[in-house]
Amino acid sequence: MIHLRIVAPHDTSDQVLELLEDSRSVINVILLEGVARKPDGDVILCDVAREDASVIIDDLRELGIPERGSISMEYIDTQISEAARRAVQHAPGLPSDAVIWEDVESRSEEMTELSLTFMAFMVIAMLIASVGILLDQPILIVGAMVVGPEFGPLAGLCVALVEQRRTLVRRSTLALAVGFPVGILVTVGATAIFDGLNLIPDQFVPDDHPLTNFISKPDVFSAFVAFVAGIAGVLSLTSAKSGALVGVLISVTTIPAAANIGVATALSDSGEATGAALQLGVNLASIVAAGVSTLYIQRLVYLARRRRHLSDPARRSAGLNVGRSPHGSGAGPLPGPEEETVRTSER
Repeated sequence: MIHLRIVAPHDTSDQVLELLEDSRSVINVILLEGVARKPDGDVILCDVAREDASVIIDDLRELGIPERGSISMEYIDTQISEAARRAVQHAPGLPSDAVIWEDVESRSEEMTELSLTFMAFMVIAMLIASVGILLDQPILIVGAMVVGPEFGPLAGLCVALVEQRRTLVRRSTLALAVGFPVGILVTVGATAIFDGLNLIPDQFVPDDHPLTNFISKPDVFSAFVAFVAGIAGVLSLTSAKSGALVGVLISVTTIPAAANIGVATALSDSGEATGAALQLGVNLASIVAAGVSTLYIQRLVYLARRRRHLSDPARRSAGLNVGRSPHGSGAGPLPGPEEETVRTSER
């Protein structure tokens, strides 16, 4: 179940209540009349089945709640209620398969920020990977994969492409376009310092490190693993199963490949640097292709659900058009945070 806290203007709260009370997937509707002060209005609390959360929130958007009030959302871990069981049963599908698009959009926005923390993690991850390459230690490569934050902008780019949000495309691309080159340049400098201090093992040859040689040798399996890892990453994002994301990070060689570019460049091995650059490109392209494909299918499923919901009698009770929406019939993308603000609480 999903808990919603809605701040509605006085002249709209009756419509909101009608919508929520007549929706069979919504329970525990509570009205706190006149308690909101900024913005001024009524506070309405309710719980909604996860499968119908996005369609209910989109109905609230049609009532203009985000413009004049707010919608906050949080997950309910456990609820012991026969009414809750019936609400979940009424909503078609399984809660584990449901995508709450507002949550996906909000997290995508956060993960694409070009912050100092993001840059620090990019640099640290590549430095760890560079030592792993120099010492031919796979465990350090795995550690660098886990530390690397690059999947956030990649996921944000996938969401932006599917929802046709140009601002998010620019933010995601900027984070990747700045993060990787800066990390590579720092790795070049660090490797040059290691070389100048004679810290690089004597037996190390840039294009011959058996245990980590796969980093600069892309093949069909590189693309395949990155593609299926991209699918898993998007599923972990849309299903809020963050535990699976660790496995995704360990499966792709974006950070190690970028670090290898820096190491090979510092040691003047152009062939190794080219191979690592190709590996990086293959991984990035495969992850984005997989993410966009997965999100597109999930979006089609949601739009079909939204079209069916437009005929729900609860919409008539709330004064909304039945069978159609001002956002369209459901054939195209619904508005995201760039058009309307939905506040999502920290979980």
